[in-house]
Amino acid sequence: MGNTSSMLTQYDIEEVQEHCNHASDEFLSVPEFAVNPLSQRLLRMLNNLNFKEFVGFLSAFSPRATLQQKIEFIFKVYDTDCNGKVTFNDLLDVLRDLTGQFISEQQREQVLTHVLEEAGYKKDALLVLSDFMKILGNNGLKMEVEVPVD
Repeated sequence: MGNTSSMLTQYDIEEVQEHCNHASDEFLSVPEFAVNPLSQRLLRMLNNLNFKEFVGFLSAFSPRATLQQKIEFIFKVYDTDCNGKVTFNDLLDVLRDLTGQFISEQQREQVLTHVLEEAGYKKDALLVLSDFMKILGNNGLKMEVEVPVD
């Protein structure tokens, strides 16, 4: 590195692009990712990312990621339509992914309604990133899968 500059050759770029075509297989080969009930949702988030966005995606899993970066990532997981708002149904979709067949739809709705009320929100609230910051910002959030980047 030092004083020399690095340039990617056309071959390097094509190799990276080819490798990216198999990114989902690579992610699913990580045991913690493969068993994560949100893995398919996370893989959908990878679709159509450019390189900078991809690195940003991965940075949320770094032990060096700030709490704000982690919360922003979590918000994106819930904001599936990328409109900057998370609805009750968005939350319910994620809860459905997390619980599978272990609880009924009615139980999921009751749990989610209760959690929202405990946090000071109603069922019809549209949560934005600042709401996620307020709710998760004081919880000492730790990502379960952290990928060392050293």
